[in-house]
Amino acid sequence: MKLEGKSAIITGASQGLGKVIATQFVREGANVCVCARDGALLAAVVEELQQAAPKGQTVVGRAADVSREDEVEAVFAEAVRAFGRFEILVNNAGVYGPKGPADEIDLAEWIRAVEINLYGTLIPSRVATRHFKKNGYGKIINLSGGGATAPLPRLSAYAASKAAVVRLTETLAEELREDRIDVNAVAPGALNTRLLDEVLAAGPERVGAEFYQKALKQRDAGGVPLERGAQLCVYLASAESDGITGKLISAQWDPWERLHEHRNKLASSDIFTLRRIVPEDRHTAL
Repeated sequence: MKLEGKSAIITGASQGLGKVIATQFVREGANVCVCARDGALLAAVVEELQQAAPKGQTVVGRAADVSREDEVEAVFAEAVRAFGRFEILVNNAGVYGPKGPADEIDLAEWIRAVEINLYGTLIPSRVATRHFKKNGYGKIINLSGGGATAPLPRLSAYAASKAAVVRLTETLAEELREDRIDVNAVAPGALNTRLLDEVLAAGPERVGAEFYQKALKQRDAGGVPLERGAQLCVYLASAESDGITGKLISAQWDPWERLHEHRNKLASSDIFTLRRIVPEDRHTAL
């Protein structure tokens, strides 16, 4: 019960990874407030989580668009009403956005994807920070992924916004270090969720032949288990990871279960961060 007595807000929790994160949090003893844009889907998840929660744990939900400050404020007010206080925010809500060459896709759709992925991380984090500073403690966990660490042709809104989320994570971590608020980003791996379904539905002419073939292989192989990313979120939300901040951590590839054993080394290192590569890093000269 790594989160016993803790309370968390989880965005984008009506399906996919967000729902699995919420389920894991409940299993680990947390009170949970979930939000998503689809109120009907969210209501079903809230009912399911309430039935699974032991006596004494509370699960609530509220429909919201995380890129709208007033709606985010309403979610946080619901959490405070239900729990009194909360210590954890998981910014999971996100979209792929338009698919196709950057000069051909709909600009409004591109902007909307950035609003959801980037503004929808900043706005909840701003609101949470005000609460965490009063409490002298807090955890912010942002979902990023492969879009942050490699070019993704024909998915430019997703790639750009997720890279921005990681640099925002690093920046907030430095701003909030003295307030005992840890801010980290999670790369959950290639997941078989609705985002994969979107890629397959778009077809190779929209997402590119190479990316489409990778999606087919991922679908057939099963993808990375959603539970793996959720378990990493539990770890980063727990007291065990206190002091680990400003990192982009891969649920699939990094030895995150033991990061607390290297807390001091990580605090003084740029391991697990986004950085510019110079010739010396590749043992070459230009």
